Amino acid sequence: MVIVPATEKDIPSIDKLLYQVHKVHADKRPDLFKPGCKKYDDAQLCALLKDPSRPIFLAKEGETVLGYAFCVLTDETNPSHVPMKNLYIDDLCVDEKQRGKKIGSALFSFVLDYAEKQGCHNLTLNVWACNEGAMRFYEKCGLKVQKYGMEIVF
Repeated sequence: MVIVPATEKDIPSIDKLLYQVHKVHADKRPDLFKPGCKKYDDAQLCALLKDPSRPIFLAKEGETVLGYAFCVLTDETNPSHVPMKNLYIDDLCVDEKQRGKKIGSALFSFVLDYAEKQGCHNLTLNVWACNEGAMRFYEKCGLKVQKYGMEIVF
């Protein structure tokens, strides 16, 4: 397995994984997520692939995409905050048929190393509270709670 930047020829494989991760969320929170959708359409993916501040990394075996990590590099410019560079993991997914093979851990380690090389102060992400498996995975990777988002549903 290798971890490489995504290219346009990878879009069909990325699409399959986007549908998988969206289904997890739609199954757990149908009040928020529409079934059968995905986070990005192909035009948006093409734009992301051209944006150096939005790297997408793929875990691949040959031409087979096993998983991905969508990232966002940002510079904090809020005048009330300490200036810092951040790497945000927008989405991380391992093909449901490939889980349990440490692919997610390899992707996360790669992204963590990438963030350090970019001079980032921190690496952040959001995880849905209803996705207990993802929460356990990120805790095993060493992430700690930075803040909580809370809601009341009517």
